[in-house]
This record gives sequence, C-alpha cells and structure tokens, in this order.
Amino acid sequence: MDEEYDVIVLGTGLKECILSGLLSVDGLKVLHMDRNDYYGGESASLNLIQLWKRFRGNDKPPAHLGSSRDYNVDMIPKFMMANGNLVRVLIHTNVTKYLYFKAVDGSYVLNKGKVHKVPATDMEALKSPLMGIFEKRRARKLFIYVHNYEESDPKTHEGMDLTRVTTRELIAYALSPGLYVTLVSLCVLFLYHTVAFMDPHILFNTVVLFWFENYCKRKFGLDDNTIDFIGHAVALHRDDRYLNEPALDTVMRMKLYAESFARFQGGSPYIYPLYGLGELPQAFARLSAVYGGTYMLNKSECKVEFDEEGKVAGVTSEGETAKCKKVVCDPSYLHNKVRKVGKVARAIAIMSHPIPSTDESHSVQVILPQKQLGRRSDMYLFCCSYTHNVAPKGKFIAFVSTEAETDHPEVELKPGIDLLGPVDEIFFDIYDRYEPVNEPSLDNCFISTSYDATTHFESTVTDVLNMYTMITGKVLDLSVDLSAASAAEE
Repeated sequence: MDEEYDVIVLGTGLKECILSGLLSVDGLKVLHMDRNDYYGGESASLNLIQLWKRFRGNDKPPAHLGSSRDYNVDMIPKFMMANGNLVRVLIHTNVTKYLYFKAVDGSYVLNKGKVHKVPATDMEALKSPLMGIFEKRRARKLFIYVHNYEESDPKTHEGMDLTRVTTRELIAYALSPGLYVTLVSLCVLFLYHTVAFMDPHILFNTVVLFWFENYCKRKFGLDDNTIDFIGHAVALHRDDRYLNEPALDTVMRMKLYAESFARFQGGSPYIYPLYGLGELPQAFARLSAVYGGTYMLNKSECKVEFDEEGKVAGVTSEGETAKCKKVVCDPSYLHNKVRKVGKVARAIAIMSHPIPSTDESHSVQVILPQKQLGRRSDMYLFCCSYTHNVAPKGKFIAFVSTEAETDHPEVELKPGIDLLGPVDEIFFDIYDRYEPVNEPSLDNCFISTSYDATTHFESTVTDVLNMYTMITGKVLDLSVDLSAASAAEE
C-alpha cells in the first residue's frame, strides 16, 4: 500500500465506483478502498438475512418469505432512463458486457387521489384519463412541440427562446393581473361602442389579436393538474421551482422521457438490472481492475492526510499510508467538509402482489407530486419483483421514499404506503443527506452528495459527471451509439 497514486477513491457506492472506473479508463493510477467488507456502501443490495439484521437486529426472518439468497434488496433503489446518461456511461465504458437489463413495466402518477399511467407521447395524451377532451388537445400540442424541438434548429422553436422563456410562460394557464385588467377594459369599450352604434369589428379584432399575442401564441394553456404530472412525472422535477426557470431544461427532460419510452416500446422509459443495482458498483469495480485499478475492502479508518497547504497528501489505514494527488469519497469519509442539507424518509415493504391500479405491473414507478399531497417535495414509489430476480417467485419489493419534513416516517409516508395494499413485512428508516462545502481546487478533495429520495438515476448521474469534470478538467463524451447495449437490455 505504500505507493503513490493519482487518485484514491474511498467508499464503493455507485457514484464512487463509476468515477473509479472512468478515471482508470483515462489512464490514471487508482486505489479504491472501503471500510466495509462488501461493495456498494449505502447503495448496496442486501439478502433477506442482511435486511433483517439491519432493521430488526437479528438474522432470523420468517420462513414464509422464502430463501434469503433469493432476495437482492437495493438500499437506494433507482430505475435507469433507457436513453439517459447512466446508460451512455455504461456504453462508453463497455460495462454493459457485465450486466443484463430488463425493461420496467410501468410509470404512473398520482392525480386527484387516483393512480394513472403517465402519457409520454401526443397519442398517449389523447387517450389519458388524466385530462378532459379539451385539455388533451392542448397537452397533445405541447408533446408535439417537444417532440419536434431541436436546440440547434431555430425553425422548431416557433419563435420562442427557451433560454429566456420560463416553463410557466411556456405551459401554464395563468393570466397576469395586468392582462385581466386590459381585457376587461377592452370589453367595456367594445360594449360601449356597440351600444353607440359604432362599427365594433375593428375593436373586436383588436381584442382577439391582443388575446392571441399575449396568451395563445406564447402559451399552451395547460391547467394546474396537467402541469403537475408533466413537470413531476415526465420532466422528473422534484419540486415546483422549475416553473420559474428557463423552459429549455424542462423541454429536454421531456424529450429524454419520450425517447426513452419509445426505445423498447414498453410501458415505461426505464430499465433495471437483473439481480438489482448491487451489480452496478461491482461492474465498474471490474472495469477499474481491468485498467489497472487496485481494490482494498475491509480497510479500517481510512484517514485522509493533508500537507501544510491543506492539500491532500494521502490516506492512512492500519498504519500504512498511500500517497496521492486527489481523493474522491462519499460524505462519510470527510465529515468536516460536508454539511447536512436534509433527510430522506423511506419504507421498505415485502409484498405478495403488485401495487394496485398499475395494471398488474411487476416493476413500476409511481410519483406522488407535492401538490397532490400538500407537501414541499414529491413522494416516490418503487416496486420490483421476481421478474428482475430481486425476490423469490411471487414476491415483490416496494419502496416509498420522500424528502423528510418530520421525524416520523410512518406518518409522513402514509399516503404512499396506503397505495401499496397489504404488505407481508415493512421497515422504516430515515437517513441524513449531505453535500460538500469544500473548494476542491484548494484541497483536491472531491466529495459526492448523498443520494436523494428519487427513484430514478438522473440526479445521481448529474453529480457523477460534474465530479468527473472537476477532477479531470474535461467533459465526458457521451455521444455514443445507444443501440450498442440493446441486446443486453432486452
């Protein structure tokens, strides 16, 4: 261990393993260490005995749940967007040869107390019970606009600069007070001149033109419920701040959802690895090893050492120090360089049936938008089953998670748990979320953020790619042939 490395990576969570693999492929000399004797860290997959020991304090689960080794329960379960950046990273690094994926059956959203399938295309919008007939037509126009939109082709922009137009301006049905006043004033003048036997046509045309220019031309006129499911279940925003931000991000998120949905012609835009996410960290670990990376598990302490200038000098464990230029780690390894930014509340349920109202889907995501629950953040339901080899035949693993707003997960998660139906067993947990506060350019410490409550990988991969750029000074080229992984994914 008394050698010098370009990078030492601490922790074998998914983010750290992806970075370890990417940096090794780039030709850097990487040492990867973990205080645990298993891969995965907080994103590990547990068998039934390990699950029982973690949450119940013993290793004797009831026999009726089946064999322990048939369970692969992900502690941070997240689906992968079929055309998303994680899939692109997998193809870029050729990690797909270590993994097998299966499409996820369904993507749903809670609206007015009922669970509905999320429409992803203009035709699905027309069939969706989420909207009335006139609203369907307006939503269809938005989906067509998103489908045709190309950032590099101004002809598809329809006169709108999405870097300046907010999402609210693009899709919201919201007349400003000034517009109301102006319209009312014009209508009063219209009536006055009509009564006075003056030609009303000019004024009428003025009213219509004003309405078109200030409302129809710039907005799709969608109501609050439609905006809710599009923003949270299609664009996958976690709260409503996006409404006042440039619309480009929302449109590109919607395009990704629709393109991922179309890729396998299934019931959702998501895929998930057979045997669970525990396979992902190990696959990237194998990639790192192929390119010369060194792995050491069960290394106690792992203390980061600094020089007189406050820059990383190495990592000490069991009396030995490995020198390095940079350290990559999760927040648990450098407590003094992170801050707590929130908590995630979650419930893990073992069931003997699919989630009701999801068309008997054996794998599914259900998003409960914040407004539907009167909360500040969304709630997420994740369900997978024996069809993905994460449980014995006939068993389903469901997660309910959200950004915690109280210290009582049983109460806070009740809206999501009520959607599960009867459960065989259920476990509750709260964990803290941290983000780095250091300046990596000064100390050469690159710390990942904790995993959020979402049940998809988009925010996770964004963190990884940002860290990669900070570490290497370059942007990872993800312009890959997505069909290269189709055989494995199917």
